[in-house]
Amino acid sequence: MEQPRGKTGWTEVTEPGPGRPGFGASDRRPRVAALRLLSTMTQAEIKLCSLLLQEHFGEIVEKIGVHLIRTGSQPLRVIAHDTGTSLDQVKKALCVLIQHNLVIYQVHKRGVVEYEAQCSRVLRMLRYPRYIYTAKTLYSDTGELIVEELLLNGKMTMSAVVKKVADRLTETMEDGKTMDYAEVSNTFVRLADTHFVQRCPFVPATENSDPGPPPPAPTLVINEKDMYLVPKLSLIGKGKRRRSSDEDATGEPKAKRPKHTADNKEPIPDDGIYWQANLDRFHQHFRDQGIVSAVANRMDQTSSEIVRTMLRMSEITTPSNAPFTQPLSSNEIFRSLPVGYNISKQVLDQYLTLLADDPLEFVGKSGDSGGGMYVINLHKALGSLATATLESVVQERFGSRCARIFRLVLQKKHLEQKQVEDFAMIPAKEAKDMLYKMLSENFISLQEIPKTPDHAPSRTFYLYTVNILSAARMLLHRCYKSIANLIERRQFETKENKRLLEKSQRVEAIIASMQATGAEEAQLQEIEEMITAPERQQLETLKRNVNKLDASEIQVDETIFLLESYIESTMKRQ
Repeated sequence: MEQPRGKTGWTEVTEPGPGRPGFGASDRRPRVAALRLLSTMTQAEIKLCSLLLQEHFGEIVEKIGVHLIRTGSQPLRVIAHDTGTSLDQVKKALCVLIQHNLVIYQVHKRGVVEYEAQCSRVLRMLRYPRYIYTAKTLYSDTGELIVEELLLNGKMTMSAVVKKVADRLTETMEDGKTMDYAEVSNTFVRLADTHFVQRCPFVPATENSDPGPPPPAPTLVINEKDMYLVPKLSLIGKGKRRRSSDEDATGEPKAKRPKHTADNKEPIPDDGIYWQANLDRFHQHFRDQGIVSAVANRMDQTSSEIVRTMLRMSEITTPSNAPFTQPLSSNEIFRSLPVGYNISKQVLDQYLTLLADDPLEFVGKSGDSGGGMYVINLHKALGSLATATLESVVQERFGSRCARIFRLVLQKKHLEQKQVEDFAMIPAKEAKDMLYKMLSENFISLQEIPKTPDHAPSRTFYLYTVNILSAARMLLHRCYKSIANLIERRQFETKENKRLLEKSQRVEAIIASMQATGAEEAQLQEIEEMITAPERQQLETLKRNVNKLDASEIQVDETIFLLESYIESTMKRQ
């Protein structure tokens, strides 16, 4: 039997209550839709976290990590019971996750230790290639390998990083050349000075010397002043090449050597001082790059260089989550401009005035002292970048006419359907179809303004508006699903061609070993012919497809970063 309907055409769920005039089904529907979107968004994140954990650490760590993401904080034995995993395996998995900052622990009043997964930190693994590439761009190959080692190992001492990186760089050099430890140490110090690497929290000495029973879990502390303080190490030496044989000149196996010489080793000078990559600082750099690029596209190269100088001057003094940079005077900016930019102080002031008067308000004026004090409005800049991303998606998905309507609604804030038709100069039927298409995809929303408490359609204004925060969340959810699909497709492509890839690797290994022993060209040619022409073509296709998928992952992650930064910045201001 059909339920009686109210005047709005929706089934009335409740009668208007005190303090809630006209609260019915039409008011509940957006809330239910928002809750449904939130729950599916969480599912998309969980699926992506599962794929990332499995790809980086294997099935057992993935099972424990996803269980913690789904259930929240839990003690050790409950995790083992719920996942059906042995206690020893759970402990090892938790050690891996804690080492990589993917799980944190807390000691409760009764001495129970509970472990909690950091979903947002797991998702940062998507960005590892971008972090490494940024370090390479700023600090060459040495910086790249330092950041790569810290990301791959989670936490490491400076001495261990320096030795490992020096060895890896020596491997790539010509025979007779080696990488000096001092050179790697200098790059590490520069990374710490610019806050791209930071110290990990440690167990204070007083806790170790306490005569009482040991606590169920150590309490880690860090002094903010010491976070970027590099220990004074006198690392003298050069990188070593790996030996091709398993034994050294004395005939002693490698596995036995550490045991034989363990007692004679000197204590590590920085033992207990561990370092990790500072991901927030990398995110700050990505944000600054996005702002500079946006200014260059909107104005010109000189304007973008002025903004870059302002961001560079305040990158250490401004926290990564601050809505504004520290105020900078015109004189300070002029003195800090790059050497190649020979612009006069008067021209600089004109550019700063132009930037401050721009409708996007990336740069704002905060005072008149020192020739004028200027700040960069980071929150508004992120809002403009997020809005530009939404506009681009609308244009690609629905076409230029829809993008015109979307920009119009953004500009005017609230518009009725008739106003949209008039302002956009689009026929009524087409405008209606486009509006409903974007409404169904959650890019725009409909706001009801009733004249009377009964919400009668004839006495209600229906205004189209763009809720940027809501649209950004919806697009972020879709990006998570896209990345998960790309990873699954890449894994499928690799699995389908597993036999061929293994054969190719075996052939490459044989050729490399024969080249090392000085084999003739004819012998090498014969080995290469083990892979037939159709197989070689199949390998090329696979390589091309995997490269496309990898590039797509990085591009989608750039969109994810922009949207996440905007949502985080907006939530902190509310």
